[in-house]
Amino acid sequence: MKTPRRRMRLAVFKALFQHEFRKDEDLEQILEEILDNSYDEKAKKDARRYIRNIKEHLQTIDDLISRYLERWTIDRLSAVDRNILRLGTYELLYEKDIPIEVTINEAIEIAKRYGTENSGKFVNGILDRIAKENAPKEKFEL
Repeated sequence: MKTPRRRMRLAVFKALFQHEFRKDEDLEQILEEILDNSYDEKAKKDARRYIRNIKEHLQTIDDLISRYLERWTIDRLSAVDRNILRLGTYELLYEKDIPIEVTINEAIEIAKRYGTENSGKFVNGILDRIAKENAPKEKFEL
């Protein structure tokens, strides 16, 4: 059974992923298409905040991810891996109340479900390095 928070993350991931193929459409509108009546109001509010903030900080997030890619550019990543990393990096840097381990584990679960057989390990390695070197100090105390 998926927790409300996991379902919210999946909705954000799906919106980011779909936006890759629907660039002319507004990211927030894509999210609204995904959020149906089965999501509670808190999950909808959180998903909207995530999308708004990821969009606002996208260049910073992509630049940071790029620093940890070896022999790859962010554009060469699969759309699945790229958007899981965006979601995870956003949460590591900007969602102060979510423990690092939770963020990374949730990203790995999404990667296992939607990515290739190596996506989970890849996402784990990148997010772990990003967390160790960039996450706010207070996140290490959660």
